[in-house]
Amino acid sequence: MKALKPHLLALPDYPYTMAQALIKLDQNESPYGLPPELKAELAARLAELPLNRYPQMHAEALAERIADFEGWPAEGVVVGPGSNTIIFALVAAAPRVLDVSPSFVHYAHSAHLLETPYQAVPLGPDFSLPLEELTAALTGDPGVFFLPNPHTPTGAFFAPERVSSLCQAAAGGEWLMIIDEAYYQFAPADLKRQAQGQEHVGILRTFSKAWGLAGARAGYLLAAAEVARVARNMLPPFGVPAPTALAVELALEHPGYVAEAVEKVRRERERVYLELKAHPTWKAYPSHTNFLLIITPDAAAAYQGLLKRGVLVRRQDHIPGLEGAIRVTIGTPVENDAFLQAAFDIAKEERGKEKEPEDATGED
Repeated sequence: MKALKPHLLALPDYPYTMAQALIKLDQNESPYGLPPELKAELAARLAELPLNRYPQMHAEALAERIADFEGWPAEGVVVGPGSNTIIFALVAAAPRVLDVSPSFVHYAHSAHLLETPYQAVPLGPDFSLPLEELTAALTGDPGVFFLPNPHTPTGAFFAPERVSSLCQAAAGGEWLMIIDEAYYQFAPADLKRQAQGQEHVGILRTFSKAWGLAGARAGYLLAAAEVARVARNMLPPFGVPAPTALAVELALEHPGYVAEAVEKVRRERERVYLELKAHPTWKAYPSHTNFLLIITPDAAAAYQGLLKRGVLVRRQDHIPGLEGAIRVTIGTPVENDAFLQAAFDIAKEERGKEKEPEDATGED
């Protein structure tokens, strides 16, 4: 296909495969979503929406609402149809990309699609932040440095003072540092205040996780006005559909439901984590997100074993450094109970298979 850039034909697809299961715990979605009364209000507002008209060019009214909610200058707010589109825009604008490894795959995927030079610095033991190595990397030719915090796909939370030291290093090297806070509501702190007044630091957030609006597709960047203007220009005009803007505006009018949903997820996250400590072969890592990373002896076998029992999770073993890893979203208590039951049933099945040769020969 000579009509397309050759490197695009050779690139693998984005690493996600759809599957069907009774219990869906594979995409870090909220198990709760909008409360019923807000859904009813949204339906009423949608009925009045003129869908024959284009939406605003860059969702300016929604950007104003987000600016009020976040206490951020409106000229520094960029709204996109999902935070991944803003990541793609920033990578397109950047001369190079710095990342950690493992990390959210969309940073690298975007860089490879756009042929933007890409470097990833491996995390330290137990997914700790490698300050010395990252500081050294930030002395190189500048570009955009993406740091998810809380971190995906591990669930780790990097202490604000450690991230702040990297912000200082980025300033010295004239880098733009983007702190991806997709899961900040589930963590003990966020870094918005540290970013305010620092023109080289931006905060990326989404409505897909704690807000329960993954299907609406909306994310936003909080940045300096100059950075925001470039990112905004890199996004297609009229990119945020009017129904999406309407749903997000309604949610921003009633943010109280988010705190309640987050607290439920936090409690369940800790319960599931503690119960998995008793699993004979799986190791769950502590998390400050709405998911748990679990290292298993065989990710493919764990995935298929759970799927056979009606539970869909996400394999992560394609990511360097995460051999044997799966990721499970924290769902409702009933969904989490089903996952735990399936996880321990798999362990029993594995033990049974180990005993079969002995039983067949009659040996003790």
